[in-house]
Amino acid sequence: MFVLGFLGTLINQYNWFNISKDIFHFLKPILGIVIGYLFFRKIGNLGTFIRTIVICGFISALLHFLILVGTGSLSSGSINDVREFGKDNFLEVFALFFLLYHSKFQDAKLFKNKATERIVFIVLLLSSILYFSRTMIVVAIILLLTIYGFTLITKKSIKVIAAFIGLIVLFYAYLFSIKLERNKPGLEAFLYKVKNAPSELFKTKIDRENHKDLWDHWRGYEAKRAIALMDKNPSSYVFGNGHGSLVNLKFKAPLTGEKEGLKFISELHNGYPYVLYKTGLIGLVVYLIFLFRIYVFVYKKNNQNTFLFLFISAIGTIYLFTTLTITGIYNGRDIIIFILGALLFFAEKAMSHPNRIDEKN
Repeated sequence: MFVLGFLGTLINQYNWFNISKDIFHFLKPILGIVIGYLFFRKIGNLGTFIRTIVICGFISALLHFLILVGTGSLSSGSINDVREFGKDNFLEVFALFFLLYHSKFQDAKLFKNKATERIVFIVLLLSSILYFSRTMIVVAIILLLTIYGFTLITKKSIKVIAAFIGLIVLFYAYLFSIKLERNKPGLEAFLYKVKNAPSELFKTKIDRENHKDLWDHWRGYEAKRAIALMDKNPSSYVFGNGHGSLVNLKFKAPLTGEKEGLKFISELHNGYPYVLYKTGLIGLVVYLIFLFRIYVFVYKKNNQNTFLFLFISAIGTIYLFTTLTITGIYNGRDIIIFILGALLFFAEKAMSHPNRIDEKN
C-alpha cells in the first residue's frame, strides 16, 4: 500500500509538503504493527501484555473522568459537551474486553483480588459509555460476536447475524418514526446521530448551501468529490492519484478552526474511497486482502491460543467497519494497530512454541 502510493506520485506533480504528509500517513500502520510487535517481543509474556493494556485503559478512563468533571461537561446535560473532550477511545474498549474475557481463555489472574478487578471493570465500562461513540458501540458488538463464535460462517452464526440485523432494522424503523433534533440535550442528540449514520456515509446528493444537510452528510460529500475527480482521470482508478494528491471540495470548509477554511483536503473519513483515491483499485484490493487475512485467524483451531486468534480476527472485522467511518488503519488516532502488532507476535510465538506463550524470550 505504501509503495503503491508512489505510482500516482510519479505520474503527477505534487507539492513536497503534501507528498511527505501522505508518506507519513501511510507509514503509520506499518510502524504501529512493527512497534507493537517488537515492544512485546522484548517483553515476551502474554500475561504482561494483557495486564499492560488493561492498566493503560484504566488510566485513560480515569483521565477521561477527570476531564469531564474538571470541565463541567457531566453536569451540563449535553452529550455534545460530554463528547467535546473525547470522541472515542478504542484502548478502553479493548482493555474492558481483555479484562472480561482473559479468564475464559487464560489461567493466569490479572489482579490479586476480585475487588480491584471489579473497580477497574466499572471505571472502564462507565468511561466507555460516556464517550457516546457510535463506532465504539459497533466495535464492542464485533468483539462480542467474535468471542462467542458468531463471526465464523456457519448455519448458526448466519441465523444469529440475520436476527441481529433484523433487530437493527426494527430499531431504525422506530428512530425514523419519531422526531429527533441534533442539538437537544440528553440522549436525543445521540439518537439523532445514530439515526443519521447510514445517510451520513452514503448520501451523495447534498446541497452545499444547506449547512445542516452538508455537515450531516459530510463523509458522503467527501467521497463524492473524490470519485468525481477520479472520473475525470480514469487511469487513477488503476494506479490511484498517489501520495500528495488532494481532493477539491469546491468550497472552503471550516474544518480546522481557521477563518479561511480548507478547499483542498488530503484525507477522507471514509477509508475505502480514500485508499481508492490514493492507490487505485490495486491498492484497495491489497487492503481488503490484508484485512481478510487477519479475519481468517478465527478459523485457526488451537484451544490453548484461542484468545489470540479471536482478538486478531476481531480486529480484521473491526477495520472492515472503521475503514467505512474513520479511515480504518489510516486513522491518525488509532491505537488498535499497536495491539494488533503485539497479538501477531504472540500468535507467531504460540504457533511455533505453544507451551512457551507466557515465558519471556
